[in-house]
Amino acid sequence: MEFKLPDIGEGVHEGEIVRWLVKEGDNLAVDQPMVEIMTDKATVEIPSPISGKIQKLHAKEGDVVKVGQVILSLEGGAATATASAPAAKPAAAPAPSRPAPAAAPARPAPTPARAAAPAPRAAAPAPAPTRAAAAPAASHAHEVGGSQTYVASPGRVLATPATRRLARDLGVDLTQVPATGPNGRVTKEDLQHFGGASAAGPAMPVARPSTPAVARPARPSAPTERETLVPFRGIRRKIAEAMTRSKTLIPEFVYVDKCDVTELVAFRKEAKDVAEKQGVKLTYLPFIVKAMIKGLKEFPSMNAELDEQGGNVVYKNYYNIGIAVDTENGLVVPNVKDADRKSILEIAHEITVLAEKARAGKLSLDEMQHGTITITNPGPIGGLLTAPIINWPEVAIMGVHRIVREPIVKNDQIVIGDTMYLSLSVDHRVVDGATAARFCNVVMDYLAHPKKLMLDMA
Repeated sequence: MEFKLPDIGEGVHEGEIVRWLVKEGDNLAVDQPMVEIMTDKATVEIPSPISGKIQKLHAKEGDVVKVGQVILSLEGGAATATASAPAAKPAAAPAPSRPAPAAAPARPAPTPARAAAPAPRAAAPAPAPTRAAAAPAASHAHEVGGSQTYVASPGRVLATPATRRLARDLGVDLTQVPATGPNGRVTKEDLQHFGGASAAGPAMPVARPSTPAVARPARPSAPTERETLVPFRGIRRKIAEAMTRSKTLIPEFVYVDKCDVTELVAFRKEAKDVAEKQGVKLTYLPFIVKAMIKGLKEFPSMNAELDEQGGNVVYKNYYNIGIAVDTENGLVVPNVKDADRKSILEIAHEITVLAEKARAGKLSLDEMQHGTITITNPGPIGGLLTAPIINWPEVAIMGVHRIVREPIVKNDQIVIGDTMYLSLSVDHRVVDGATAARFCNVVMDYLAHPKKLMLDMA
């Protein structure tokens, strides 16, 4: 049986093989995990649909494979699940997801059930941000004997999206690279060998004539005594892709201000005991979430999304606040759903649960999707302030920084108080600088007077 990458759902069209959990010749039990696949949504384990023996692995770790592409051959007995669609199980902390925007700004439901996300949209002047779009231009898929093969179009080179991206990074013209892969496909190894040969001889051909290639020595294909090679894949590569997409598509405007949080520090200190008796760890983040929601309701463009393809700004009538979590595998952003409907203690509890799941690699797809704005909190680590990168397709992200005891002028008197910098990055296509400043003023007013969060029912 030829096992194809199943439809994992949520609009996923391809995935990267992060790790094989089996090898050729292994005997498998039904539902035994075979491979970890990372998509734009999450990392999942794909289990075996049958008991049997692995004859051949058709892809390597780091390869990008499409849904429906054969990834291994099995010889076995009766299946308990269809070979094309076994249940996928979460395996590790996923990369930040990108929900599909709604068709119209006004929606009655605060958190609508949104359709599976299509391939991400790209802005007109920028390169397409998804890898899925690259493969069809290079090849045609045909079903042959139950398996999928790819035949290159005339005048085009057959290569995976990952290989094409590597070629662009190296400044290599793929048409000049001798192919050794199946059906004449150019592999990463072909690129590495070509790069080494070119470095010793003539300069490498440039894939994009309008952008001169920067000469660089060929990198070694194996570790040296003075360098360690770590494959650039998995969550780290997904983060890189997301950051590149955001910086490519979004013209950012950064606004910074300093907030007097003396009353917040005192109020949180008093409330900690109450929270602990209820088994809740109370940090400053829940107060910031609530203060941000006040600002979002006053300035809806901060809680929006630009649908360039449809020609609309989508105003979201729900408030799913993303919390950036630092994990061993990289930064992930789960979000607190319908935060406007929850108390400060409920938000505090949910943030703790989401952070623990993120660090354990147990977040679900839903916990990563449909965020409306993000908070990143480098304060406990240090630093004065940051200019955080927007979590596309959101239009804003707020950086929360360390609280410092310092002199403050109040009523023409110098007193010692607590201050904190807030930095706000916004998409200048949707949000004006004046709007960002006014939004920040609302947030700072509630943080300076946190008891208003308990009294204000709006």
